[in-house]
Order: sequence, then C-alpha cells, then structure tokens
Amino acid sequence: MKKIGKFFKECISELKKVNWPSREVVVHSTWVVIIFTIAAGVTLGLCDTLLGLVMDLMF
Repeated sequence: MKKIGKFFKECISELKKVNWPSREVVVHSTWVVIIFTIAAGVTLGLCDTLLGLVMDLMF
C-alpha cells in the first residue's frame, strides 16, 4: 500500500514540474490541426474521385 501512495505522490510532483502551454497556444494549435485535417481529407477525397474516374474510363 505504501508503494501506491509513493507512486501518486511522485506523479503529482512530476506534474507540477511540467511547463503547461497557455490557453491561447492550445486553441491556436487545435485550429491548425483541424484545418490541416480538413485539407488532407479534401485532398485525399479529390485524389480518390479523380483516380476512380480514370479507372472507369480505362476499364
């Protein structure tokens, strides 16, 4: 039981040392990820559609 208590105390101690990003940085990074994900999805969707059309024309 002592080991579990020590583990959680060490976890809390380590989490206090973490340099957490500000809210603005997190929001900005989230928007970058969302925009990139949408752009990648649209790009892959267009490539899939175009390749499908090419395959239909060939066969």
